[in-house]
Amino acid sequence: MTAQHQNHALKAAVIQHQSPGYDKHKNLQTSAKYIEQAAQAGAQLIVLQELHTTAYFCYTQKQDYFDLAEPLNGTSVKYLKQIAADLNITLVGSIFERRTAGIYHNTAVVLDGDAGMVGFYRKMHIPDDPGFNEKYYFTPGDATLNGRCAFQPIQTRVGRLGLLVCWDQWYPEAARLAALQGAEMLIYPTAIGWDPVDTVETQQHQSEAWRIIQRSHAIANHLPVLVPNRVGEENGTQFWGQSFICGAQGEILNQANQDDEGIILADIDLQQTEQLRRTWPYFRDRRIDAYRNLTSRHIDQLN
Repeated sequence: MTAQHQNHALKAAVIQHQSPGYDKHKNLQTSAKYIEQAAQAGAQLIVLQELHTTAYFCYTQKQDYFDLAEPLNGTSVKYLKQIAADLNITLVGSIFERRTAGIYHNTAVVLDGDAGMVGFYRKMHIPDDPGFNEKYYFTPGDATLNGRCAFQPIQTRVGRLGLLVCWDQWYPEAARLAALQGAEMLIYPTAIGWDPVDTVETQQHQSEAWRIIQRSHAIANHLPVLVPNRVGEENGTQFWGQSFICGAQGEILNQANQDDEGIILADIDLQQTEQLRRTWPYFRDRRIDAYRNLTSRHIDQLN
C-alpha cells in the first residue's frame, strides 16, 4: 500500500498552456516549466493536455503533418520520462504516435517516477468536426490489446488511472468500463475550443455541456475526474481552457480560467469512492441482465 493510499489523499495537478508552432522541444520546455512548478507545490500526479508538444494540427488535412508522429520510445516520451524520474512524480503526457507505416494514434502515456513508462492509452473515439479533422490522422485504439479489455486502468504508485482522451469524454460507456475494471480516478487530456462563428450563447452552452458530462461521469461512477484542456487561439479555434479537477460527487475542487496558462492543484480524497459506493450503491443495483442492446448501433422501432 502506498503512502498516498494510507493517507487517503492525493495532491494532483493539471496543466493548461499554449503550444504554438511545431518545435516540440520548445513546447516540451513550456510543459516542463509548469510540471516543475506543480511538483514544487507538492503534486504527486500531474496531467498535461492533449497533443501538447505541437500546435493542434488537425484543423486541416495535410499529409506532411504525419511527419510529426513518433513512436512510444521517441524523443518526447524520453523527455517526459526523465522529468518524471527527476521529480519523482507520476506524469501523464500526450503524443501523436506512429505505431507503424499508415497506423497513427492519439496516445496518452503514463510515466511513473523512476519506473519509466508503465502504460499508455490510444484514443478510442475519434471526432470529425469542422476544425477537428481527427479521423484523417488517428486510427482508433484497439478494443483489445494483448488480451486486455478496452479502457483498462493503468496501475501507478498513486493509484489506478482510468485514462481516456478528449472526445472519449462524451461517452458514459467508456467511463463506466474504466470504473468496472477498478479505476480510482478518470483522466481526460483534452483539446476543445469554440468556433468563432458561434454565438456567445452557443459557446457558453458548449463549455457548460463539456463540464457537465464529465462531472456526471464522476457522479455515476463515484470517481474523481481530472481534465486539462488547451488554451489560446490556434488556426481559428479558441481553445477554452477551464481545466478542472472534481471530486467523486462531481464537486469542483479547482478550475482554471479560459484565458491563462498555468497549473491548478487539488487534494483528492481517495477514500471517498468507498464511502459513496456504500451509501449510494449504483454498481450493486445495475441491471446488467437488461443492458444487452447497448452494443447495438441503433434499436430500430419497426411497427
